[in-house]
Amino acid sequence: MTLHPYACLPDRSRGRLYPESMSTFRSPFQRDRDRIIHSSAFRRLKHKTQVFVEHEGDYYRTRLTHTIEVAQVARTIAGALGLNTDLAEAVALAHDLGHPPFGHTGEDALALLMQPYGGFDHNAQAIRIVTRLERHYAGFDGLNLTWETLEGIAKHNGPVIGPGAGSHTVPDRASLPYALAEFDAQWDLELTTNASAEAQVAAVADDVAYNHHDLHDGLRAGLFTEADLMELPTIGPCFAEVDRLHPGLDPMRRRHEALRRVFGVMVEDVIAVAQNRLAALHPRSVDDIRQMEGPIIRFSKPLYQNLKAIKGFLFTRMYRAPSVVAERQRVTGMVNALFPLFLDRPELLPDDWQADVAQARDRTELARVVLDYVAGMTDRFAIQEYTRLCV
Repeated sequence: MTLHPYACLPDRSRGRLYPESMSTFRSPFQRDRDRIIHSSAFRRLKHKTQVFVEHEGDYYRTRLTHTIEVAQVARTIAGALGLNTDLAEAVALAHDLGHPPFGHTGEDALALLMQPYGGFDHNAQAIRIVTRLERHYAGFDGLNLTWETLEGIAKHNGPVIGPGAGSHTVPDRASLPYALAEFDAQWDLELTTNASAEAQVAAVADDVAYNHHDLHDGLRAGLFTEADLMELPTIGPCFAEVDRLHPGLDPMRRRHEALRRVFGVMVEDVIAVAQNRLAALHPRSVDDIRQMEGPIIRFSKPLYQNLKAIKGFLFTRMYRAPSVVAERQRVTGMVNALFPLFLDRPELLPDDWQADVAQARDRTELARVVLDYVAGMTDRFAIQEYTRLCV
């Protein structure tokens, strides 16, 4: 496939922190993708929460199935736009590696517990995992990914340092999460600029995937019905089209046909908006993309407003449903018990973590070791350890 000039070209990669010889049959970004897939952190996504705790049902999405769906969407969009599909896929596959057990509930709990010790952010933790905590290779810690993939992991949601300090930004370098600040001091990821178009594609693919599959999972969990969704923008017209084309369709097929149309609307909208913006702005290099005001890859304003309404519905009816809230409270209690227990009694950590414990010079460094251990747990292992140590 011919790549456009504003795509990330493999032969112009900024390389790796630790130089390696080129692969004879894989591009640098293909090699990154493969290392991510073979990492321990990627395998653990199989048993980490998306919305429902992993053991609650075989049909619900986990972090792993979500990540695979994001990667598929990212490849589709990147390919349609003449971007590097391998880089978009690598960033998509790595974007959730830093998530702790129990999804955003676990992240919220750890963020509070880590406030005295430099905070916690799952994007920054993903950088820590791929640059330090994966320890399999003879010549380096981490996966030694290319600069472009690391940039995408750190910045796929936009600049990390910037004015306004929005939900994804901090006002200055001193405010960075320590896990990101440590590596950025070693190798500048240019945190004040946008990421490549490929990384932006991965971010939008994340939105497409979870907007789509959370509707599926919420229906299966009985938190709302198809009749409820018929009242929502974008979704209602998709159900109406299915009813017009396939009257009397089996309910499960009707659901699938309607929601796959919602999926298609989102993907086609992103591609159309990006094609128009790229044609109008004429970027000639990936650095032109990085220096633009705002992302080049995004939803149209009308669809964005419709998705806000859908997200508001999901927030009320799914993410804050009484059964989900009760489970959030239960698993928050587990994290709140495990973290201080390991911090006060680090000898309880496994033997292969004791070298890190011994190297900790103060309580802050010890807390960061404990965080790495707890954040790496799967849902089922966290529940198992809580039962073994705290009950």
